Amino acid sequence: MAVDAALRHWLRLTLVPGVGGESRRQLLKTFGSPEAVFSAGPGSLRAAVGTTLAERLLGHDCDADIDAALAWAEQPGNHVVTLADGTYPQALLAAADPPVLLYAKGRLELLNQPAIAIVGSRNATKQGEATAEHFAASLSSAGLTVASGLALGIDAAAHRGGLAGRGSTIAVIGTGADRIYPSRNADLARQIAERGVVVSEFSLGTPAIAANFPRRNRLIAGLGRGCLVVEAAERSGSLITARLAADAGLEVFAIPGSIHSPLSKGCHALIRQGAKLVDRVEDILEELRWEAAVTGTTAAETSAPSDPDAAGLLDAMGHELCTLDALAARTGLTADRLLAMLLPLELDGHVAQLPGGRYQRIARGAV
Repeated sequence: MAVDAALRHWLRLTLVPGVGGESRRQLLKTFGSPEAVFSAGPGSLRAAVGTTLAERLLGHDCDADIDAALAWAEQPGNHVVTLADGTYPQALLAAADPPVLLYAKGRLELLNQPAIAIVGSRNATKQGEATAEHFAASLSSAGLTVASGLALGIDAAAHRGGLAGRGSTIAVIGTGADRIYPSRNADLARQIAERGVVVSEFSLGTPAIAANFPRRNRLIAGLGRGCLVVEAAERSGSLITARLAADAGLEVFAIPGSIHSPLSKGCHALIRQGAKLVDRVEDILEELRWEAAVTGTTAAETSAPSDPDAAGLLDAMGHELCTLDALAARTGLTADRLLAMLLPLELDGHVAQLPGGRYQRIARGAV
């Protein structure tokens, strides 16, 4: 009961409308705890945050919303985490505007594991999604947790890759934790809640509001040791995340692309501004000094293809130049499946893509 009483005060502090993050932190700095805030007299509150906010804090009845949040937190896998909790993500304490309270569904311990943000375009190419999933899977296999925003395109691919490795994934969402946006990612969100963690700073029931998504980007950036941008247009929310990471002194990585592709322009702009150009997973692991002693694997093992059909594809290629059509005829696989398999092999140095849409095997090692 004492725990519920303390949590009620934390929830009240965040559920009173019109009281923003800066005001909440000012109140905590002044009074020491949410309970002390609501025990303070009107004069003390006015002196701390002004008359308007003091009246809101004293006059707004949010008991029904508090009861709903407590009931939600009692469900298996659901958590409400405050700044005073040891499970609060310590990385966010150094971020700009750390939230006073978080709602989380899933493995709470992931919020304090070493992580990397992977973001990019909602309207990604198939190649971009395959690249994001491959990098995320390799980084997760190396023990890094993949943080992203559950959007379509690159975000979703990054989450899928994160789930494939031991590092798993964190989905930072811009709605209430009881809502999923976009609905097309509902199944993915359920998988993340079971094997990773979904986290939100917004109160339950908060719908998809455009202004909330840039706010959630600062949490994606703040949770990671670095930020990888896979595909991004010149004006992209992913660039906001990358800039927030850079401003926090974190590493920013960008994957280059065709000079003719609009989805490469954002990455190229980041590279011109000092982001690290990467085309291999090892580039990131080395820059982050993520040593084999920490992960228990070598960089080569981390990037080795995990697809069981990869060895057969390399055998079908031999060591001659092959077109996609020729490989489809030899293997019986569709062009989409072949492209999804060839990209990781290319990134890991097993295959080279040559002009004219041709491919050549360049590594003889076992897959």
